[in-house]
Amino acid sequence: MWWLVWILPLAAGSVQNDPAAQQIIMFKQRTKGPIGVMTTSAGAPIDYVDARVTLNRRLMFNEYFMDSLTHLVRERIPERLVHAKAAGAFGYFEVTHDITHICSAKMFSAIGKKTPVAARFSPVVVERGGIDTSRDARGFAVKFYTEDGNFDMVGFSTPMYVYKDPLLFTAFVRAQKRNPATNLIDGNMLWDFLTLNPESLHMFLLVFSDRGIPDGYRHMPGFGIHTFEVVNKHGEKYFIRFHFTPDAGVKNLFSEEARKIAAVDPDYATRDLYRAIGSGEYPSWSVAIQVLTFDDVKTAGFDVFDVTKVLPLDRYPLTPVGRFVLNKNPINYHAEIEQLAFNPANLVPGILGGPDKVFEARRLAYRDAQYYRLGANFNKIPVNCPIQSVVLAYNRDGRPPEKDNGRDSPNYYPNSFNGPVEYKDKHRVELLEIYQDPPNNFEQSAELYINEFSKEERSRLVENILYSLGPVAKFLQERAVKLFTLIHPDLGYRIEQGLAANTTNSYYELY
Repeated sequence: MWWLVWILPLAAGSVQNDPAAQQIIMFKQRTKGPIGVMTTSAGAPIDYVDARVTLNRRLMFNEYFMDSLTHLVRERIPERLVHAKAAGAFGYFEVTHDITHICSAKMFSAIGKKTPVAARFSPVVVERGGIDTSRDARGFAVKFYTEDGNFDMVGFSTPMYVYKDPLLFTAFVRAQKRNPATNLIDGNMLWDFLTLNPESLHMFLLVFSDRGIPDGYRHMPGFGIHTFEVVNKHGEKYFIRFHFTPDAGVKNLFSEEARKIAAVDPDYATRDLYRAIGSGEYPSWSVAIQVLTFDDVKTAGFDVFDVTKVLPLDRYPLTPVGRFVLNKNPINYHAEIEQLAFNPANLVPGILGGPDKVFEARRLAYRDAQYYRLGANFNKIPVNCPIQSVVLAYNRDGRPPEKDNGRDSPNYYPNSFNGPVEYKDKHRVELLEIYQDPPNNFEQSAELYINEFSKEERSRLVENILYSLGPVAKFLQERAVKLFTLIHPDLGYRIEQGLAANTTNSYYELY
């Protein structure tokens, strides 16, 4: 493994000025001595003897021992089902272009206006101890701490999503997770799902392409995937999709390169993000939107709310909005990133959300996930609190943290005792109700294969698909070949030939 011998000295030599590797050293240099007297969680100071030895002493009377041991086995909260492993940071969103004629949300109200943000980037399938360089889609989630509460854009690294009907969510997740008998990731399960639900192949063409493994999060684009309904100050409706394009450029890793990195640095993307921010090389993204009028929606000729499809850029070009910058690392990962809770239902006046069923289902699923992981008061955890607006909710009690628990104000509504009251929106608009036809994105999948992938990218796409499809059952291979042929005869032919040869070499290209 010549590459292992080459990488390790290089990594060791770069440690000296590395904020990720030197964090604890930097803390020591910054503090110049112990920061105080250690205490129990109840605040009692801990004596030297109790902190250093328990031999020949009564364990039950050593409160440091009892406090730390009983806490240790309770230090993990439930892992996220998907997006379990992640990196995150904080920064701001700055408006660079006026879109107030499209959306009245206060975060867009003036050029130059800055809104604090928190961001979390994560592979979908990888478990918390897994690798950062897996072939997988990535989550691209941003929490905007606006004056009207938090707006959460829970997006992806791909401009489209997997399925149109949220009924498939449980099957999609389980098919990518571990086989219940072997406890191993099982390619038969994945390809069974993909070939039974062919609309998923549009996104997976990207997952198996060169774009399937980002070269760190700083070079990864983000997409809102939903077509959001928004309104301007006059109550006029528009429909937008969010695009986040890295200013440092989109960069990805080839399969072999990613496997080599995983062998020596499974936390590659996490380390890269922390190191860059700690060194003052703040990553940034240009934020733009695709904009549709109500007439555009009616005359599009396809379901513009279908999350398995993209909105063609030639028909709906990008409108620049602002710049998204990350300039602050978390001080404590668990408190600020592991407990960072996103919910697509976190909307603000001016942004109504997506009218599609996947968005509606996510409003329930994300909220329910946070209740399970963090408890009913997850929005009172500091990183989830709205920091630019005052919270006057009637929710009380429950599992900590409750903070001031509403103090002495009334805890029911309506009431006659000066509790908080509702506001009136003079231009209130209801979210559009839509009819959605069955999914069919083969035309867009063919467009992606022929017009967006180069000849070399198509070859690597075939290699990556064969690497995954090769070991699975023959009937699943045959089903996959038929679907790939429907997308484009060249793709189906090359997959079929590759399976027949039982190899992942490059194959003759017809087109």
